[in-house]
Amino acid sequence: MTAQWKQEFVEELIGLVGEERVKLDPEAREKLSKDYYWYSPVLNDLLKQKRADAIVIPSREDEVPAILAAACRHRIPVTVRGGGTGNYGQAVPLHGGIVLDLSRLTDILEVGDGFVTVQCGARIKALELELRKRDRELCIYPSTYAIATIGGFVSGGSGGIGSITWGNLWDGNVLGAVIYTMEEKPRRLEVIGDELRNYIHSYGTTGIMTQVTMRIAPRTEWFQAAVQFPDAESAMRFGERLARDDAIRKRLVSISEHPIPTWFIPFAKHFEPGATVALLEIEDGTGEAVAAMAAEYGGKAAHTIPADRYQKTLGLSDFTWNHTTLWALKSDPTITYLQAAFHGTRYLEQMRLIKERFPDEVLFHFEWVRSAGRIAPSGLPIVRYRNKERLYEIIRYFESVGVRIFDPHTFVLDYDARADYSGMIRRKKTNDPFGLLNPGKIKLLG
Repeated sequence: MTAQWKQEFVEELIGLVGEERVKLDPEAREKLSKDYYWYSPVLNDLLKQKRADAIVIPSREDEVPAILAAACRHRIPVTVRGGGTGNYGQAVPLHGGIVLDLSRLTDILEVGDGFVTVQCGARIKALELELRKRDRELCIYPSTYAIATIGGFVSGGSGGIGSITWGNLWDGNVLGAVIYTMEEKPRRLEVIGDELRNYIHSYGTTGIMTQVTMRIAPRTEWFQAAVQFPDAESAMRFGERLARDDAIRKRLVSISEHPIPTWFIPFAKHFEPGATVALLEIEDGTGEAVAAMAAEYGGKAAHTIPADRYQKTLGLSDFTWNHTTLWALKSDPTITYLQAAFHGTRYLEQMRLIKERFPDEVLFHFEWVRSAGRIAPSGLPIVRYRNKERLYEIIRYFESVGVRIFDPHTFVLDYDARADYSGMIRRKKTNDPFGLLNPGKIKLLG
């Protein structure tokens, strides 16, 4: 932007939302142009200098199309932001422009039979707590739920707590969305059905989501248990059996091999030296059955949290999914991670091969999930980072033994993920004809 053009645009933004909600100071632009990309040392090098020219914070939905129209007329890039908890630079503007912060759009619009419709800036924890007051709960949510927004989760996430029962975002957990296009006269789209696949996990490249309708379930009272095992294979066998037992309702089955549990500082004192730990959320009243099952694999309870303390104190889910990586990073800043789909029946063989090749560089962390209706071990292994070349050598070996990698060290959308990327590209060209929405995050093939 030229200085004059920039000033004209800024004045127009101020006229739309007010001076206090257009942030131009370097501190605000630095803070609100960042997410958790620093989980990856590769992305850290690429993105640490990137920042927006301005932050715009609408407080009403009708301000969003007005902002988009102004940006489109001036051909200014727009990157959307929720809570900024993404790990791949989803909310980092590669080419300046504005960051559109939707965190003040927080209204719960409707709670119905099996669904909730909410503005996209609502914090997930606040939404979950409100639903539980109404004897309902979210089906899935990320470990970052305390600060993540529901729109950020849908636009940049995939699965989380609850995925062992309800699957990932694509598995019927997103029921509808309101999307605005990036045009001089933005269109308001009400999206349902298969068309949602063009917007789930799209990083805001195909449109700006302002409302979302999520599947919800009746409230369950959840009992939490940390169960320790003598080795990772025993814990994984137990995890699979529990995951496949439909008689036991569960929200979380997370396995972390030694020494990962030693980094869970608030709870590490409960674990025996060398233990692999399973972190569980199970329906209250099923604890004895689960304990008996664990004992068959050499497991025993190390710590429990009663159901009446659920979400009222630090919980076991705060050490699962990518919070596992976060706790590891607090102890060792040289650590990073991968995202890996292991084979549903050959995972133990794959683990052995990887461990033989990288005994100290790769530490196993799994989340048992139901993906597209199938129970599977979803890996988020911890990797001791040496350099980029060694990291990709490890990735190639994973792939050579049949483990599929979803690379968390790139800010470009993964074309091998479950979303319909050919559909995304078509929708991108229609909804964003000037290529202004989060440019650089999606490859327009063909």
